[in-house]
Amino acid sequence: MMAHETPLHLLHVFSTFAVGGPQIRFAALANSLGRKYRHSIVAMDGNYDAAKIVGDNIPFSIEPMPVRKSRGLSLANIRRGRSLLHRLKPALLCTYNWGAVEWCLANWPLSVCPHIHLEDGFGPDEGAGRQHWRRMAMRRLLLRCCEKVIVPSRLLQDIAISRWKLPERDVVLLPNGVDCERFSRMPNGDLISSLGIGSEDLVVGTVAALRREKNLGRLLRVFSALPRDIPAKLVIVGGGPEQPMLAEMAKTLGISDRVVVVGPLKEPEEILRRFDVFALSSDTEQMPNSILEAMAASLPVLATNVGDVRHMVSRENMPFVFPVGNEAALRGGLLKLLIEPQLRSTLGKLNRDRVLAEYGLKRMVANYDALFANFAAARPD
Repeated sequence: MMAHETPLHLLHVFSTFAVGGPQIRFAALANSLGRKYRHSIVAMDGNYDAAKIVGDNIPFSIEPMPVRKSRGLSLANIRRGRSLLHRLKPALLCTYNWGAVEWCLANWPLSVCPHIHLEDGFGPDEGAGRQHWRRMAMRRLLLRCCEKVIVPSRLLQDIAISRWKLPERDVVLLPNGVDCERFSRMPNGDLISSLGIGSEDLVVGTVAALRREKNLGRLLRVFSALPRDIPAKLVIVGGGPEQPMLAEMAKTLGISDRVVVVGPLKEPEEILRRFDVFALSSDTEQMPNSILEAMAASLPVLATNVGDVRHMVSRENMPFVFPVGNEAALRGGLLKLLIEPQLRSTLGKLNRDRVLAEYGLKRMVANYDALFANFAAARPD
């Protein structure tokens, strides 16, 4: 160890540790930081599927904790959290998103350890433009118990300061990053063949958890409106509760033979570079990792204008980021990208240049390493 003889112990509390943006970022950080830190994970819903993407050599443990489901704060959960903090005595508590916010009280008023809260965005019942008054009030109160609140996007930074009334000095903008070399690899030919994707097919692809806020139904409708003489397939990488509904919708739209649902992939780079266009159809996002991965894979991006997406892509790709409700514009943008191969190639190259310059993994890891070390170093003896 450079600064410590033993790894600093970080306790991470997630609403879920299913595979998703915050969990993928955590795994990338843990894998890159190696044995400098030791990580304990609590998932409030008991789902630890993302543990499989954490490297085998990383000091990492799961801390199952019985949780009482409640519409409001649960005193039982707070007591259990406080007990776990006293038992583990971590150097730093890291909580993630609304589902873990009651841990602010588990570590208050006599804090067991320093505490930072990471906020990545909102679920289907709460978006940037429809904040629940009760949640806003609770965030205003509870997040003041943390040393810092970390956000990945400028939009969320503005919400935290202007709506949650958090002091500007306590809100830290740390953009996500991606391993660009990882996503420059050629796709897995055997996987592509097994999915029935031919060399002549144009592939519109997305990587997303199949949840309501991702609104993949919108993408199915947009895809179904393409002229039938365009040899295109829609490939969806991911799993989740919306999968049966999407299968039924594809059947109703008459495109089942042109839609491939791959399921979750531990290594999405196995397929990304076979995409011709990457599409994001979400109702709400902040700084989606999937967009960064697509840019690193040299893909043009068609997306709804959510979170910081418009600012993430290259300037030349911005015209293909459309208002959330404008499916006609999405259809027109997708058609233009599919019929103009040179445009796709140009935008893909510019997107990769952009992610290399602004959103590399090393920059994100260095920022989080400094953050963790700074607050963990201040832990009480």
